[in-house]
Amino acid sequence: MTKNDELLKKAQSLPQEAGCYLMKDKNSRVIYVGKAKKLKSRVISYFNKSAKGLKTEYMVGHVESFDFIITRSDAESFILENNLIKEHSPKYNIRLRDDRSYPYVLINRNEPFPRIEYVRRPKKAKGKELYGPYPTGSNISMIMRVLTKSFGLRDCSLSEFKSRKTPCLLYQMKQCLAPCVGLIDEKQYEEVLNTAIGFFQGPIKAKRAIQRLEDKMKQYSENEEFEMAAIIRDHILLLDEFLQKSYDQKVESLQTDKNIDVWSYWNGSEEVDMTVYMIRSGLLLGHKNFNFVKGEVIEEIDQEILSKIVQYYSDPEEITPDMVVLDFEENEIIDMSEALRTFGVDKVQGLSKKYQPLIEMSRKHAEETQRVRMANLDSVFIGLNKLKDLLNLKERPRILECYDVAIWQGQSPTAAQIVFEEGKADKSKYRYYHLQVLPEGNNDFAMMREVISRRVVHGDLPDVLVIDGGVAQVNTVMAVLNELKIELPVVGIAKSKDLTSGNLRATEVVRSEERLIIPGRLNPYILTKCPSLFKIIVTMRDEAHRFSRKLHHKAESKRVLSTWVDDVKGLGEEAKKKVLMNLSMTQEELKNYSVNDLMNYFGIKSPQAKALRAYLHEDSDN
Repeated sequence: MTKNDELLKKAQSLPQEAGCYLMKDKNSRVIYVGKAKKLKSRVISYFNKSAKGLKTEYMVGHVESFDFIITRSDAESFILENNLIKEHSPKYNIRLRDDRSYPYVLINRNEPFPRIEYVRRPKKAKGKELYGPYPTGSNISMIMRVLTKSFGLRDCSLSEFKSRKTPCLLYQMKQCLAPCVGLIDEKQYEEVLNTAIGFFQGPIKAKRAIQRLEDKMKQYSENEEFEMAAIIRDHILLLDEFLQKSYDQKVESLQTDKNIDVWSYWNGSEEVDMTVYMIRSGLLLGHKNFNFVKGEVIEEIDQEILSKIVQYYSDPEEITPDMVVLDFEENEIIDMSEALRTFGVDKVQGLSKKYQPLIEMSRKHAEETQRVRMANLDSVFIGLNKLKDLLNLKERPRILECYDVAIWQGQSPTAAQIVFEEGKADKSKYRYYHLQVLPEGNNDFAMMREVISRRVVHGDLPDVLVIDGGVAQVNTVMAVLNELKIELPVVGIAKSKDLTSGNLRATEVVRSEERLIIPGRLNPYILTKCPSLFKIIVTMRDEAHRFSRKLHHKAESKRVLSTWVDDVKGLGEEAKKKVLMNLSMTQEELKNYSVNDLMNYFGIKSPQAKALRAYLHEDSDN
């Protein structure tokens, strides 16, 4: 009996109930999680002789066993599937990824005289009001500054606010009501604050906020304070412009102050694009986009989309709206509607005449986003498929790891591990490596050998290793893998300079090309031939540079600054910082300084100067 026959026999014994199934490989690692209304029928379909897609065939070829979990309802299976995917990160499940964080406006009512704050990845808590999310390019930070200045709201940190004894310069400029020194009481301040943040609470309240500023501008004008009137006028123009951009006739016709997300999708020839339009308090704030390859889908396309929407709202950092509108018939979303309610969505609405214009707008955006991306060959899947062809892989690589070593004169060597999944950074898997200081100083090859040797022992390896370096660096990594009997594709990224003449004039331009070094290939692959692959690989390399140097500078600073000054007892942290900042002499030279000299030179007080002088003369006394 073949392995497939054994799995089919086991599948035939499953119950015909709703639930989730977990496909496992030879190492008992979960490689795929799925859900089904009827477990038996669904799992049997993987192992019988029915026609399957290439991706499904390939996944099934790696399955050695499977488990299942029965749920009480189809809605519960949506939630369980989402939780299992988060727990196991299965290789063949499509993840809904968005590498950007979106800004929110926060009003923390738990603080005295709250201010308008700009936050990313906010956490829900009692007493905290959140408005947003606002998409990139919305200029929301400028709007916040305008409202804070125009209405004279607190702009300082809580610690600064509590320590103030006199009004700051902003009060003199008429841009702060000076609550820090009691020039306005909490009730009056709250009224001003509520008027200001009305700008984020829908068109009607936003217009009231602007009207209040117009009244303020007229008052300044009547008092012949024309400069202040002009400032308020300019602020009103900025607020008006932002408000007009946030209006949409289709949204305005809803006549609602609710928070609504409108989802639609475009099922293209090769990829599926999903767009969510975000309406907050009657204002269309913007949209988010996601996409995946149709050939990667193991479930039905519609079910994959609905599962991804559940995944989106299960994120604890995502602020859920009052209502979610979907580009599906009502009978298609019953199960997932129940699932969304567990994440705080009050109502889920399918296709209806009322929301049709918004759904069409979202669908059109998904279609155009895909068209532009494909026309410009900017899809990450184009790049990853090109890498698959270049390396003669059986399937498209999903997870890439890039390594870079940072050294300076042999001191504080460090390395960075950068991880990209589906062409996007997965910062939760970034890693630092502190490397050994070698007697010979700089030795890129030995240090790369060390970091790769340390990495592979942890298992759970990527699909491809990307090394910052040329043929020699790639061969070093290949040698390590061969010694450890590990088969893993390796590529290098290196620049080549096109120097046609040995004597370049100052006006001549030296061109350089990014090359992909591929073992066994005579000539490197010029990355500019595939813009998508170029973007992925070069971004990884640059990110690895940034990340490794960040740790290197930190380690080097710690090494350099951990001097004899740290051993001075009674110096104190503040005085220690002053000494380190101004330290330009040896200990022997400083021994000639008196206490007063040390006080003046380092800007420290007498007790600290005495402690410093005592330490400097400690050896002499002994």
